[in-house]
Amino acid sequence: MKPQTVVYRPVDLARAHGLSAQAVRNYEQAGVIPPAARTASGYRVYTDDHVGALAAYVALLPGYGYRAAGEIMRSVLRGDLPAALTVLDAAHVQLHRDRETVDRVASAAIVLAASTPATPDPDGPVPIGVVAHRLGVTPATLRKWERAGILAPARSRTARAYSADDVRDAELAHLLRRGGYPLEHIAAVIEQVHAAGGPGPLAASIDQWRERITARSRAMLTGSARLADYLSSGVS
Repeated sequence: MKPQTVVYRPVDLARAHGLSAQAVRNYEQAGVIPPAARTASGYRVYTDDHVGALAAYVALLPGYGYRAAGEIMRSVLRGDLPAALTVLDAAHVQLHRDRETVDRVASAAIVLAASTPATPDPDGPVPIGVVAHRLGVTPATLRKWERAGILAPARSRTARAYSADDVRDAELAHLLRRGGYPLEHIAAVIEQVHAAGGPGPLAASIDQWRERITARSRAMLTGSARLADYLSSGVS
């Protein structure tokens, strides 16, 4: 005797994940779980296939976000597994880049902590030639760093004026450049220094940044496992 298919209502799926029944219907409309069958009176009927798809989608959200998780599930449900895996791979590549960035910023924070703070000139900001001479580079190099988004000195119609913070950024860029860092990586480090409010707060925020990356990495691992469970159920 063929076993009877277990059927579920929207509220049954919703309760398992702390969602509303409307959220389950919205997910169906968005194409991240399969379309539901309907009873003669028009009520939705879900099966174990929907249970597995919803579990996979909800698990993917914390690590991959709504956009990527939606792309993954829609690709899986239309039978395009390579497309789903491409989105997964891209997310892991980005996570690896984020991890590399925090390592670069941590290295920069150590350099900043060990360096002598830039001393403001008593006469105010200094011109590009003074900064270039201090670092032993050419003004053209400083202008190149500016185009790369590393430096942003104040500018008049005739000249650039470097504040103490601008000089500090230039010194940090010079140290990292000598260490072999490409310009786009240095620009990311300088951006983090500014966002943190300086090298001191930056150093204090690095551990929190690493914790967030670790949490996301674990969430991605869990989401991938739930997706693998769903694929193993025979949807692929």
